[in-house]
Amino acid sequence: MLPDRAFAHAALITTEPADGAVLEQSPAQFSLTFSEPVSPLVLTLVKPDGTPVALTSFRLTDQTVAIDNPQTLGAGTHVLSWRVISADGHPVGGSFLFSVGAATEPPAVSEAVDWRLRSAIWIGKVFLYIGLFLGVGGAFALAWLAGGGRSGQRFAIAAILCGLVAAPLSLGFQGLDALGAPFARLAQPLIWRTALGTSFGWTALVSLMALGLGLLSLVGPRAAAKLVALAGLIGVGVALAASGHASAAEPQWLTRPMVFLHGAGIAFWAGALVPLGLALMRKRAEARVFLHRFSRTILPVVAVLAVAGIVLAVIQVQTLSALVDTAYGRLLLIKLALLLCLFALAAFNRWRLTGPTEAGDAKAQKNLARSTGIEMLIVLAIFGVAAGWRFTPPPRALAIAAAQPASVHIHTLKAMADLSITPGHAGTVAASIVIMTGDFGPLDAKEVTLVLSKPDSGIEPLKRPATKPGDGSWRVDNLVIPVPGRWTARVDILVSDFDIVKIEAPIDIRP
Repeated sequence: MLPDRAFAHAALITTEPADGAVLEQSPAQFSLTFSEPVSPLVLTLVKPDGTPVALTSFRLTDQTVAIDNPQTLGAGTHVLSWRVISADGHPVGGSFLFSVGAATEPPAVSEAVDWRLRSAIWIGKVFLYIGLFLGVGGAFALAWLAGGGRSGQRFAIAAILCGLVAAPLSLGFQGLDALGAPFARLAQPLIWRTALGTSFGWTALVSLMALGLGLLSLVGPRAAAKLVALAGLIGVGVALAASGHASAAEPQWLTRPMVFLHGAGIAFWAGALVPLGLALMRKRAEARVFLHRFSRTILPVVAVLAVAGIVLAVIQVQTLSALVDTAYGRLLLIKLALLLCLFALAAFNRWRLTGPTEAGDAKAQKNLARSTGIEMLIVLAIFGVAAGWRFTPPPRALAIAAAQPASVHIHTLKAMADLSITPGHAGTVAASIVIMTGDFGPLDAKEVTLVLSKPDSGIEPLKRPATKPGDGSWRVDNLVIPVPGRWTARVDILVSDFDIVKIEAPIDIRP
């Protein structure tokens, strides 16, 4: 079983009991420790005979979820299945197994990805982007840049209506994904309550308000259109900053404003493309005024947009290698390639076609209208790529998870040990060992030795003596673990010249 099947940026670090552990007796409680604080959604214990038991009593302490075991467990292999919501509003799910007495055939627990739901989430996100960026952004462009023209008004209204449908549906899909529920449960109140309890709930609610303001600016009184459209544009930035990978990243005093500026900048730029292109294509009188205002303001907007995007990319990716080694980085590379095409086309329009068009060149105006349409297609492709980030943990989060220690508690009647290996991945690490007697009393050992073995990889046991730094623990520094996977950790405790206690347990080392 996989201890972690995460598609968001919270990652499971350790479990208690350890994944795959064989216990002498039924545990009184379980614990899950993540790379960041989470909120439990569904906790289920599956017995060896396949009977599920809902675990409803739990406590949150920092990044750890402590779960009470409501009953004494019989012999055999059990599965603890969990689903939590992370700070960015994305659900994380997985399971781990442990055995009481002796291992048996584990009960079946389905962890298949629901591709129908995943596709629906992606489509909903794309249409929400269309509503916010092209709809609300288009309404802003018509109110502030079009010079009284209404070319593209119908398109902006249609885009906003798409967003008004996509926002509540996306919220429902969020609830289904959070609880791992099928489409048939979409109408159940629990699904919607769960979705509203996540940070994406705020994104959906603010998005609906921004979409409503954009629509009001288009169909309401002309006198108030500018202020209402501006409020809608601000709402776009606030909605995007309310949830998501980038908004949840630290330091939030920087990332949330950057997401706000990035979102509002996209809406300003993308929203103007269709109304401007239609005005140019139809040779409306206001087209030149529209073009002049847009070309005069777009350069500082693009500069802010680019700076915000670069800051967020640096925070999320951190290393150049992550651009190739992670799904998030590869999506970013695709987006950057599309952006380069978009910037190149926008620069050509700005420096080669805008001047002649403003001077009355009909051919340049026709070419600029076509070029604006191509820009719009590239923007739609960018929306599709950006929506894919919903399912990819950013390298920043993967690095946080990789830096966390790998820990295991080894408990026998004669002795017990808390072993922590930092960082918990393959490479050069340090091990910390706290030893006690089997009844939690002090144990004054003469020597402690750590032995790590992985016979299935053909690696000879790594045997290292531990030193005692004076803080009550034993340490092994500069230990090199060559490969990831499940290792067997054995702690040899020399109690006296004639008595040595050897205790062991499996420990998972991450890649």
